[in-house]
Amino acid sequence: MLKIQNLQVAYGGIQALRGVSLTVPEGRIVTLIGANGAGKSTLLKILSGAIESTGHKVLTVPHKNGKLDADDLREYVQTFYADASHDHMVFPGMVYISHPSEYGTLYTRNELERISAVCREFSMPLFLDGARLGYSLTADTDVTLADIAKLTDVFYIGGTKCGALCGEAVVFTHDNMPKQFVTMVKRRGAMIAKGRLNALQFDALFTDGLYEKICAPAVKLAIKLRDGLKAKGYRFALESPTNQQFIIVENSRLPELQSKVVYSFIEKYDAEHTVIRLATSWATTEEQVDELLSIL
Repeated sequence: MLKIQNLQVAYGGIQALRGVSLTVPEGRIVTLIGANGAGKSTLLKILSGAIESTGHKVLTVPHKNGKLDADDLREYVQTFYADASHDHMVFPGMVYISHPSEYGTLYTRNELERISAVCREFSMPLFLDGARLGYSLTADTDVTLADIAKLTDVFYIGGTKCGALCGEAVVFTHDNMPKQFVTMVKRRGAMIAKGRLNALQFDALFTDGLYEKICAPAVKLAIKLRDGLKAKGYRFALESPTNQQFIIVENSRLPELQSKVVYSFIEKYDAEHTVIRLATSWATTEEQVDELLSIL
């Protein structure tokens, strides 16, 4: 059953929804009818969890193997402000990057410095997604945790993918935590953030280098997997120095692999081949990598 009581939504000074209440019984199909501008789309976005329901929008910039380029970013923002009607458009308000990227690639210190400079130039906060941060810090990279803290405005330290029971640690790097941030977190239902569980985990993970010790073996085993697959003649969609490896396999092999291996579909490479992702983790053992290599 879906139930809403006295829902209020405002974007700045514009009241989009006022006092909306409704109940949809389980198994029922209903139709939402209203005039243009009545708030139908706003209500549906809220119910679906779309980011637009918060008054924001995701603007995409072309990537290169999962990474944002500073020159592309600058060109995008300059083009936006050069448009005479930009006051009526969605403003680029924050830059979001992931390190490692979804393609397992890493930013260099120079690349981060250049992106950070563009963000400063146009007064846009730089947010770094660190869900797999431990696997970047232990890879072959010149970017340190101190560099990330210096060059970004907000980043988070991944826990769930790096051995913690649950949770991530959000870091505001320049005494820039928004006012009432804790209240906003509570209003979004993240009540576990009030407790000691998450804090105790990260206290332990950052004692005596445990975070890096947990993640380093995953990167080492991913490189072993990569080298072993290359020796077997496998092709790679791209080079990844982290715990994610992207191989090109024949479509005819997928049914067999699905019964023996857990992998992620990435994209069709061509009519006969598919790119799949194989990922090691803090819990992966050398015996598991050897078994995987024997299957492949």
